[in-house]
Amino acid sequence: MANLINLEQVSKTYGLQTLLDGVSLGVQTGDRIGIVGVNGGGKTTLLEVLSGIEPPDAGRVSHTSGLRMAVVTQRFELDEELTVAGAIIEPLGLETYQWASNAKVRDVLSGLGIVDLGLDTPVGSLSGGERRRVNLAAALVQDLDLVILDEPTNHLDVEGVQWLAEYLVSRKISIVVVTHDRWFLDFVGLRTWEVHDGKVDIYEGGYNDWIFARAERARQAEAMEQRRQNLARKELAWLRRGAPARTSKPRYRIEAAESLIADVPAPRDKVELMAFSKQRQGRLVIELEDATITAPDGRTLVDHLTWRLAPGERIGLVGVNGSGKTTLLRALAGEYPLAAGKRIVGQTVRLGWLRQELDDLDPQRRLIDAVEDVATYVQLGHKEISASQLAERLGFSPKRQRTPVGDLSGGERRRLQLTRVLMAEPNVLLLDEPTNDLDIDTLQELESLLDSWPGTMVVVSHDRYLVERIADSTYALFGDGKLSNLPGGIDEYLRRRSLLEAESGSKVLDLGEKTVAASSPDLAEHNSPAAKTLSSQEERELKKKMNALERKMSKLDKEADKVNAQMADAAEKVDTEALTKLDAQLKQLNAQREDLEAEWMELGEALEG
Repeated sequence: MANLINLEQVSKTYGLQTLLDGVSLGVQTGDRIGIVGVNGGGKTTLLEVLSGIEPPDAGRVSHTSGLRMAVVTQRFELDEELTVAGAIIEPLGLETYQWASNAKVRDVLSGLGIVDLGLDTPVGSLSGGERRRVNLAAALVQDLDLVILDEPTNHLDVEGVQWLAEYLVSRKISIVVVTHDRWFLDFVGLRTWEVHDGKVDIYEGGYNDWIFARAERARQAEAMEQRRQNLARKELAWLRRGAPARTSKPRYRIEAAESLIADVPAPRDKVELMAFSKQRQGRLVIELEDATITAPDGRTLVDHLTWRLAPGERIGLVGVNGSGKTTLLRALAGEYPLAAGKRIVGQTVRLGWLRQELDDLDPQRRLIDAVEDVATYVQLGHKEISASQLAERLGFSPKRQRTPVGDLSGGERRRLQLTRVLMAEPNVLLLDEPTNDLDIDTLQELESLLDSWPGTMVVVSHDRYLVERIADSTYALFGDGKLSNLPGGIDEYLRRRSLLEAESGSKVLDLGEKTVAASSPDLAEHNSPAAKTLSSQEERELKKKMNALERKMSKLDKEADKVNAQMADAAEKVDTEALTKLDAQLKQLNAQREDLEAEWMELGEALEG
C-alpha cells in the first residue's frame, strides 16, 4: 500500500473556531474512508485541506507524485457557459457522439441520470441538484487514484445512491467521503474518521462498526476518566497532606482542594505496608557494612559506608551527575564490586531493577508476550491483576499490546521495561531515573501502583516531584565520600548544595565537621532572604489587595461556570453560532482571570519578601 496523501500536525481555524488542531493522518491506496461528525465540526474543512483546496494554517500536507485525484465539494461551481457534454465528456478528449462507445462513461451517465438531462443542455439552466450530479459525473468518468466527495448522495434517489455505492466499490480506487447516509457509509466504508473538537478519531469499518466502536470507546473513556479523577484526588491528598505546598495559591483554591479531598484516604498506609513488607521480606533486606565504593576512574564515591535497608523503606537518592548514584545502586544490586567491606542480602529478597539502559528483547515478539514471559498475574498490595491489566494501566491499550516490540518507540520500550520489572513481583525495587521517556499520565499511574506496593525501594532521579511523591526519606551524595540523610528532603539538599558551593568556591565539596541542621546559624544566614523591608502597614495593604483579587477571581469562576452550562445546551442543539459567541466570552473570562491571578502571585511574592 502506498501513501497518497499525508497530513502532519495540521491545524485550521475559521474565526474563533479551531476546526483542525494538530491533526496527523493519511490516505493510502485501497482506503475507503467515511467522515462523520456534527455540522460545523470541520468535516468539509478536512476534505478541502486534504485535497489542497484550502491551505492549512499550520502543519504540512503532502501528495504523492503524479496523484490522479478528483474532488467534488458542496461549494464547487461549474462554468455555466458549458453544456453538460462539455463539462463531462469533452475533457476526456472524446467527441460528444463517442460517449456511448466508452463503457465507463456510459455507465456513469446512465447511473446518475445525466442522459435524461440532455447532453446539449447548458449547465447554467440546471437546478442546484442537477449541477451537483453533473459535477459528480465529471469526476467519476476520469481515470483516478483517489476521489474525494462531500455529500455525494444529496439529490440522488434510492437507486442512485445504491448505484453510486456499488460503482465506487467496483472501481477499486481510494475514496474519502463525507455523507450522512448511513447505509452508504456502511456499504462503502472500510474505515471511519470522526471529526470533533479539532481532532479526528479513527475507527475501523463502516457506520455500524463505528457506532459500536464509539459506544465501546465511550465506555472505556468513562472508566478511564473515573480512574483519572481518583488519581487526581489522590494527588491532591498528597499535595495538601504530604509535602507542604511549594507554590503560592489563592486561599479559596486551597479551601476548595481541602473540601474535595476531605473523604480521600492518605495515598499510602505506611504502617500497613511496612507490616506487610516484613512478612514478605523478614528483617534482613540488603546491607552494606563498612563499604568503600570507587568509581571506574579511581575516585572514592563512598568510604566506610554502613547502610542497612529496612523492610518497606522508601528512599530517594539524589546528587549531581557523576556523584555515584547509579554506581551505588549497582553495588546494592550486587552488580558492582566493593573496593572494601561487604554486602549482605536477605534470603527472601527478590530484586527488581529498572536500569537506564533498555532491555534487549526480541523485536518480533508481541508486547503482551514479552510481559507474560515474566508472569501472567502479579500481586500488588491486596489486589491481583493480570499482565494485560498492568500493561493497560501503564499506557498500553489492548490493541497496542499486540504490537511487535521492534515497532515500539523509545518511550514505549521504557514503559514495557517498567511493566516487566513490576510483573516479576519484586520485594526490593531499584529505580534508576524512572522518569526518562515516561509521560505524565504514565508517571501518575506508576505512582498510584507504587502507593500499594509493599516492599523496599530506592529511586535515583533528578525529578524532584517524583522523589517527594514516592519516597519517605531522602539521601544524598555530595561528593565528600559520605551518604548523607536529609530529614528536610529536597529543600535541605538544595540549601546544602548552595551553601557548600559558596563556601568551597569550587566543584569539590568537603563537608568536614559542619552541621547540617536547618537551625545552623551559618545555614540560616545563608538561606534567609534579605531582611524584610515591608512595614506592618504595607503588609496589611498587600493582604487587603490579595483578598480583593481573590473575590474577583471567585466571581469570574462563577461566570465561567454559567457560560460552560450555556455551551453544553448549545452543543446539544448544534447551535454553532451560539457556540462561537459563548466560546469567545469564555476565552475573555479566562484571560481576565489569568491577569488577576498573575497580579495575585506578584503580590504574594512581594509579601513573602
